[in-house]
Formats: sequence, structure tokens, C-alpha cells
Amino acid sequence: MKQLRTCALALVASLGVSAGASAGEISDNVVRVGVLNDISGIFQDTNGMGSVEAARMAAEDFNGGGKGIKVEIVYADHQNKADVGSAITRKWLDVDKVDAVVDVPNSAVGLTVNELLRNSRMTFLASSTASSDLTGKACSPNTIQWVNDAWATGNTTAAAMMDRGGKDWYFITVNYALGQGIEAEATNYIEKHGGKVLGSAKHPLGTTDFASFLLQAQGSKAKVIGLANAGGDTINAVKQASEFGIQQGGQSLVAFLLFINDIHGMGLKAAQGLQLLEAFYWDMDDDTRAFAKRFAARPGMNGKMPSGNQAGVYASTLAYLNAVAATGSDDAKDVVPQMKTVKGKDKLFGDTMIRADGRVVHPMYLFEVKKPEESKYPYDYYRLVSTIPAEQAFRPIAEGGCALVK
Repeated sequence: MKQLRTCALALVASLGVSAGASAGEISDNVVRVGVLNDISGIFQDTNGMGSVEAARMAAEDFNGGGKGIKVEIVYADHQNKADVGSAITRKWLDVDKVDAVVDVPNSAVGLTVNELLRNSRMTFLASSTASSDLTGKACSPNTIQWVNDAWATGNTTAAAMMDRGGKDWYFITVNYALGQGIEAEATNYIEKHGGKVLGSAKHPLGTTDFASFLLQAQGSKAKVIGLANAGGDTINAVKQASEFGIQQGGQSLVAFLLFINDIHGMGLKAAQGLQLLEAFYWDMDDDTRAFAKRFAARPGMNGKMPSGNQAGVYASTLAYLNAVAATGSDDAKDVVPQMKTVKGKDKLFGDTMIRADGRVVHPMYLFEVKKPEESKYPYDYYRLVSTIPAEQAFRPIAEGGCALVK
């Protein structure tokens, strides 16, 4: 396991903790937030140290919550292994007195953390865990899920593509919980709405050669080839699809879980015409651009624009800290119910609310990647195709089967 690295933010250090957030309520007089993600693997660009900087930005903007509350950001690499993520989280819980875990890309790791923290004093801010089980059969009173999930990714993307004539599908799917969940949700929607799934090819996490999978997809003659994977897997698949001329041959390529960093990594020449669903785009409005400019100037970011996952770390961390200030407690039994009372406009995600099942609902967007000649400045990569309202973008609460919903 990589050594745990810690960054303390000495926010309003000289003020201590006020009567509104007493020592008995703020454990150790410090609120500790642990960023748990993939720092060295396939999600390092969409999460990684960028997520750590986003959490630090949230802590700085919180600025003690008007009560002199100290915040400390710690972080660790789960290496995309559930046992590693579990060991880190258990140490944070039992030894290091961490109060909240945020980020956690990789559904297997996220589901493990979710169970470990159930009914503990720690809050799980699953801003990058895409499994929709977190608001379904595995829902927990300790968990808030931001940004995206497999239901939204599968159903909403399938709906948007079918509205554009994409009735026949072939899937290239990463063979673990994330990919399986996305494919299952999309397939369910496609078949219920008169479409067909002509086939599916499964690949392991970290695949570099997609030739055989793409040839099968090409040979299926499916109108839409759906990439139910993420990170480096999707990048490799898109690059190789470009080499095969798949989109030039009349098939549409759609990525279910892709971010601006991925497009930057593969380049517009390879990515042009790709369809993708996002919850956040840095160039949507003045608020998102202001956040992105600050993020790009952070240490180590070197001008990079934030991904939706990194924006989700910022938004969820800030919402959590505001709930700590409102309740004077960093215990999940106090903080999570408070978070669920907040409804309004988030600067990065638009109109938001947090439901009883822990799902944060907000609009989603279908984008098409621009052609190289259409891009006018760095990271000007997306053309908005359609906006999916919050009430349509996520699974209806009554259908999730979450025991928290009465």
C-alpha cells in the first residue's frame, strides 16, 4: 500500500472551535476529510491529485464556516483494489480519526467502503463511485452520491441516443461492477423502448488492445457502439476505433463514462464526433469557468481543466463542511440528514437537491466532441446536444428499493 500522505489546511487556526461547534461535537477539534482514489492508475487524470486539490479548494472556500472550524485534508491511493481501499478506510476510521471519505472511483472499492462505514460516525461522499446500488439495495444512512451513477449513465445516454435514431447497439464493456451495471441499465432501456442489443464483448480492466472487440462491434453493423468502461480503457478504445474508421463507416460511438481530461489525452482528431454524457463541463457558464480557472492554477495542475469527478469532490466536500457548520457536529448521524435538507442552485452542477436515498439530483448533458477546426481555445472540446432535466436524469426514488425511503 502506498504511504498515506497528509496535507493539513490550518484554517483559522488561531480561533479554535467556537461554542457553535464545541470540542465535544467536532471530534478532536478538527474535521478530517479523506480523498480516496486512484492516484497512479487509469483514473489518475480524471481523479488523482486533481481531486485532492479540489477538496483543498472546498476547505479553503469553507474558511472555517464562520465558526473557526479547522479542516484537514488527507489522501491515499486505493490502487483500484477493494482490499486496499478497505484497509485505508478502516485505518482512517479506527486510528486516524478521519470524519468523511470523498471521491472513490471504482465501484468495487466504493461498495466496500459503503458497507464499512454503514452506521459508523464517518460520512461517505461517493462523488465518483458510479454504482447505482449505492442508492438502491446497498443504500446507507452514511452515504451521499454525487455526479453520476450507472442508472443515469445507462438510461439517460441510451435515451438520448435513441432519440437521435440509435436503435441497434453493441457494447464493449469492462468486466467489473461499473461496466456490467452500465450495460445492464442501458440494455433494459433499449429493449423496453423498441431497440435491440446485437452483442456485447467483455474486457478486463486496464486493456490496451481493443482490436478484436472493435472488429466484433464493427461486424455487428450496430448503429451505436457503446463503450461501457472508463478512464484509460475508454481512451484506448476510442483511439483504436478512430484507426479502424468506425465512425467514418456510419456507426456512432458513445462513451458512457468519459471526462474532459480523457478527451484532452486522446486529442480531438481521434475523439471528434464521440457522444458522451456529463454532469459538469468547465465551459458551461461564468461560475464553472471561474472555478475551472482557479483549479487550473493550483499546484501541479499546469493549466488542466477539472473533470466532472473533480468538480464533484469540490461540491460534495463543501456541502459536507457546510452541514458540519450548520449542525456543530462531524458525526454522520447529524451531518447526512442536514445535507438532505439543502435544496438550491449549486454553482457547478446547477439546480440540485439530495433525496432520502442519498442521491444528489441535478441536470445531465449530452455532448458531442468537436472537430479539431471547431475548437477555438484550450479545452474547448464539447458541443451541447441536449440537456436532461434533473427529474429525468436519475432513477425515480420509488424504483430504487432503498430501505431508507419510507
